[in-house]
Amino acid sequence: MSEPGASPTSPVLPQGGRVRPVVRWGEPVMHRTQEPVTDFGAELQSLVADMAATMYAADGVGLAACQIGVDRSVFVFDCPDADGVPHRGVVCNPELLLPVGRDRRLDDDDEGCLSLPGAFVTCARPSYAQVRGQGLDGSPVTHTGTGLLARCLQHETDHCRGTVFGDRLSKRTRKRLFRLADEAAHDYPPDWPVPLTAS
Repeated sequence: MSEPGASPTSPVLPQGGRVRPVVRWGEPVMHRTQEPVTDFGAELQSLVADMAATMYAADGVGLAACQIGVDRSVFVFDCPDADGVPHRGVVCNPELLLPVGRDRRLDDDDEGCLSLPGAFVTCARPSYAQVRGQGLDGSPVTHTGTGLLARCLQHETDHCRGTVFGDRLSKRTRKRLFRLADEAAHDYPPDWPVPLTAS
């Protein structure tokens, strides 16, 4: 997920990864339910390090494995909540819990996606979210959030289910989103955000 004017905090996620090109909407891996993570060994550690490196290079606040072309149900995030407090983590096999009834309040704010870079439109989502899953070592993890963090947890869990946030928009808003992305496309070459020296 991307945020207008995002400024990532110092990484505490696995380090030493390589920045990979971000896969764009339309690629099949972006639109199917991701395979569950069952092996919590060195391969996952390396994948997550690459995801974190790519997220920071793209100035994002969240990134799912499918966004670097890997069919695995895992995402990373480094995102502030409604109070500006940063939260960071890794979630494998996420399950999303959202408020219902009287507890459900919608946040009608802008949303963007690193896989459709440079475009932001309003997308209504619940203002509170909880995600449960597994961490890098397979142990249970739970993350709850408000504000942008709530949006991020929902956005990245959607990616693990093969949903992009454009799927949640009206036809008119989705058309506007793609127009904005087309206008910004010259700033995001196919291998973005890989540094020129690494390409």
